[in-house]
Amino acid sequence: MKRTPRFGEQDPAELARLLPAPGDPELPRDRQRQLEDAFMAQIQSPAPATRPAAASRPARGRLRRPMLIGIPVALALTGVVVVALNATGGAGTTAPAPVAAPVVAIQPGSNVTLASTVEHIADAAGRGALPTPRPDQFIYVKSEVSYTTTYVDADTDTSRTLVQPLHTREVWLSPDGRKGWLDEPGYQPKGGINLDSDVTRDSYDETKALPTDPDALLKKIYARASGESDRNQQAFTTIGDIVGEQVVPARIAAALYRAAARIPGVVVVPHSQDAAGRDGIALARLDPQTGERIEWIFDRNTYAYLGSRGVQITAAGDAEPGTVTERTAILGRAVVDAEKVRPAAPGKAS
Repeated sequence: MKRTPRFGEQDPAELARLLPAPGDPELPRDRQRQLEDAFMAQIQSPAPATRPAAASRPARGRLRRPMLIGIPVALALTGVVVVALNATGGAGTTAPAPVAAPVVAIQPGSNVTLASTVEHIADAAGRGALPTPRPDQFIYVKSEVSYTTTYVDADTDTSRTLVQPLHTREVWLSPDGRKGWLDEPGYQPKGGINLDSDVTRDSYDETKALPTDPDALLKKIYARASGESDRNQQAFTTIGDIVGEQVVPARIAAALYRAAARIPGVVVVPHSQDAAGRDGIALARLDPQTGERIEWIFDRNTYAYLGSRGVQITAAGDAEPGTVTERTAILGRAVVDAEKVRPAAPGKAS
């Protein structure tokens, strides 16, 4: 699950520059992300003074924001069109209608047990036994997901924060990150989309080369932060994206969690629930710019990674405090011999 810095406000000429040449419907992942963030910047831009601005929750530029990946470029010219696609899915799909975002009681977080909790999590991660992929194999991750989308009524210039119904997401990625496939029925073109790209950020090969010393690792992650948002939140997000949809070597996974504990603002939340309804303990951090808290959820007995949840802690647009902005649950990880090949029995979430 991957993230790049957001674009600022873009004019139509800048959006046009990001589009591929006619007749090239497949975008590499880096340009997909650029295009997504440029679109979202347009959606979030203030409306002209003669028309009321539609409030919306700030969007996060992740690869896992599924309804914006693989948008038909002929249609993706304005923020309004992108929002319309968000409501109906990509080309060749029929996405279930979004529903009202769930609202939960906000669990308080604390750093009192942070050190001991992270040690339990790191120890469990360090004992991981997932296979090491060969260069010709693919990393397979199956999850259950639901993300927030902002629905804009073009006639009334009003917006409403809704969420996708829970649905299955399957990803195949080569160890070097240059080949991949995403299958997310209803939210991508029928049959899935090609993720082949020259972009290798957060690939298995890049991840396995990270330092195993938590301080050195965190320094490397901070070096990736841009000046556009809170660098501590960027570091927390980077680690979350790596562990969320990847097979991470055991020693690196342990170091990533120990590095996360060194990020200011990280707390332990005693109860959080993933997209599969599993209750666990969470490592979390509140984004000071959006008011959203991202929670990484772990089994409270085995400390295995279960999934993630986003909760709006302060009101944003029409999202009241306690609004669940995203839910994921890892259902299985495995190494397979080819993309689009499903394992007979995916490995347990870890």
